[in-house]
Amino acid sequence: MSETLRVVAAGDHFVLPELIERAVSAAVGDRPAEVRPLTLGWPLDPFGPVAEVTEASDAEDAMIEALAGAQVLVTQMGPVTERVLAASPDLRLVVVCRGGPVNVNLDAAKTRDVRVCFTPGRNAAATAEFTVGMMLAALRRIPQAHEPLAGRGSWEGAAYYTYEQSGLELEDLPVGLVGYGAVGSRVARVLCAFGAQVMVYDPYVHHHEIHGLRLSSLDDLLRRSRVISLHARLTAETRGLIGARELGLLPRGSVVVNVARGPLLDEGALCDALESGRLSAAALDTYEREPLPADSRLPGLRDRVVLTPHLGGASRAVAEKAAAIAALEVGRWVRGEPLAHCLT
Repeated sequence: MSETLRVVAAGDHFVLPELIERAVSAAVGDRPAEVRPLTLGWPLDPFGPVAEVTEASDAEDAMIEALAGAQVLVTQMGPVTERVLAASPDLRLVVVCRGGPVNVNLDAAKTRDVRVCFTPGRNAAATAEFTVGMMLAALRRIPQAHEPLAGRGSWEGAAYYTYEQSGLELEDLPVGLVGYGAVGSRVARVLCAFGAQVMVYDPYVHHHEIHGLRLSSLDDLLRRSRVISLHARLTAETRGLIGARELGLLPRGSVVVNVARGPLLDEGALCDALESGRLSAAALDTYEREPLPADSRLPGLRDRVVLTPHLGGASRAVAEKAAAIAALEVGRWVRGEPLAHCLT
């Protein structure tokens, strides 16, 4: 390959086009390259512009225009639909700056011999740190104490300095992790440093050593945990993994944390358990529907929940890592080397 490589850097307000451009320019070395920046917004519709892709920006026309004559696309949220692929005959490589190419129609890409890569692990550290922060916030009722003091100058949050209303500490606390991948394993290490009693359920992970006690049954994990934190991938098998029956197995007053995927958890059942007092608190960064719909019951439970708008993977380091991992794939493709994270 000696002709000029034409790359579209379709970033957004998180993975900036200039981050992608710098990383790609460094990765391709001496190969002449033209990198076209394109800034896309976050999706107004979280299910994508059409049913064939999910979590994509609604910008098919802008993508088609930018991809004219381009061989490579590096993107975060760009919709790579059948229509976009059909209109981009020169496109040979798509690299998505995310843990999975949910914004790419993989079947259409395979049909057109377009290689599709992704960037696993780029947000594992950030999400693990955020998970522990959410756990601490829920256990120690930090947002509930902050709001009256910062918002109204009221000292009423001091009521949490009573035996009945004070929270739990992580030391010696039984914490169950559902999933032990890149994020769950990091959370386990941090919790062990706090002195928590870490338990793990993941039938697909077979490490000889884990940080904590491995349990072979999800039900057993739930019965023994005062806190559960979800770290499973969202699949047909795990959708709705934690519902009313599973929440009913937790000891009364337990806490649920989800910084993974919203549909792992039945929100209706969670709200029922919070309202009844079976659960004392929940900390959620992801939801069954995003953005959170106006009729959600969760904001009405603000004294028992910590809610954030899908920020677990939002750190500057994540954006930089994503651009760097994606650019390395472009460099491998240019040199004719095997791609590290390719699905087509």
